[in-house]
Amino acid sequence: MTARETNLVNAFETTLAAQLASGGTSINLTDDPGIDAPVYLVIDPDNDSNREVVLWSTGTNHAAATVTRDIDSKHGTDPTHASGTKVRLAVVKQHFDEAHDAIQQGFVLEDGDGDEVTIAPAVASGVYTQREVKFVEGGGIDIDWTDTDNGTDGDPYDLTFTVDLNGLAAGTVDVAADSIAIIDADDSNAGKKESIADFVDGINGAGIDASSGTLVNAVIGKQSMWIPAAAMYPTQSNGCASITGVETTAGRPDMYVLDFDASSDENAQFSVAMPSYWNEGTITYQVYWTTTATDTDGVAWALSGVVCSDNDTIDVAFGTAVVVTDDALSAAEDLCVTAESGAVTISGSPAAGDLAYFNIMRDVSDANDDMAEDARLIGVKIFFTVDDVHEA
Repeated sequence: MTARETNLVNAFETTLAAQLASGGTSINLTDDPGIDAPVYLVIDPDNDSNREVVLWSTGTNHAAATVTRDIDSKHGTDPTHASGTKVRLAVVKQHFDEAHDAIQQGFVLEDGDGDEVTIAPAVASGVYTQREVKFVEGGGIDIDWTDTDNGTDGDPYDLTFTVDLNGLAAGTVDVAADSIAIIDADDSNAGKKESIADFVDGINGAGIDASSGTLVNAVIGKQSMWIPAAAMYPTQSNGCASITGVETTAGRPDMYVLDFDASSDENAQFSVAMPSYWNEGTITYQVYWTTTATDTDGVAWALSGVVCSDNDTIDVAFGTAVVVTDDALSAAEDLCVTAESGAVTISGSPAAGDLAYFNIMRDVSDANDDMAEDARLIGVKIFFTVDDVHEA
């Protein structure tokens, strides 16, 4: 039968205040039993042939109590009970049946995905065996009873769930696929997850870039340094002219230049103590130059280099020169800037802190070098790559 709660008192007996006809569904009790529906009542309990068990199913008015007739199915047709017939509230089979049904029915636990498990005792030969539910600790979750005393509303049992990050298993970071937990301030501080790559991208600031979930120093990469002609010197053999100061117009920029003539290859040199954070790879360069004539003839420049380490000899050969060509502009004293050269390999075995020597030459044998007058070198801009931002 259906499990339901029914009400009992230690003892109660009264009479019908009015006849209960066959098929009737409402009874009028002379006295209030002191409890409300639902409750089982026995009408005419001492009469074996006319005894009837009814269920007062709803309501609080004992004088107009709606009932379900013949709960035991003892009578084919509901009997008629005269006014004054005895009515007794007694412990009857239905009370026990419904108590047992309620126990057997148990309760249902549902997880967050909607899967349900019915927790009910096992019954064998009328004996009930209790069931247990276990809370299984998972990665980073510790579950303990922290108070098992009393169990009342004022002092309930306490089952404590503790997040223990030290208890999490070690993992391998997959920047593209893994996520981390965050508190989302834009969504009422709700717990959310965010990909590691997006998190890293969100915290990169000035001077820092994010690439595929990795923070990199934005300064690392291609850098440049300016070497003015005033920091250079003609070579001892086949050297260019010495440094010359040239006034454009009084009060305007003066030029300090090295003049390279058109009759033969002439050279100048300079040296640079390369920064320790240079990646010791190839370099490129641009030449800044001008001319004394108004024409559009071309010139060819060639740069080569070699490095020397501490205790190395300086009597070493330069590496292969790399040529870059350029054409003069239309007027004398116009600034001419070459394109960036191809890669220049520095000879020797580059290492942190090396001193690099460079040779800059006007290569008059190059087909593009057809300028008859001197080419005036203003300076060289060297491009190199760094893999750090601090000196070692």
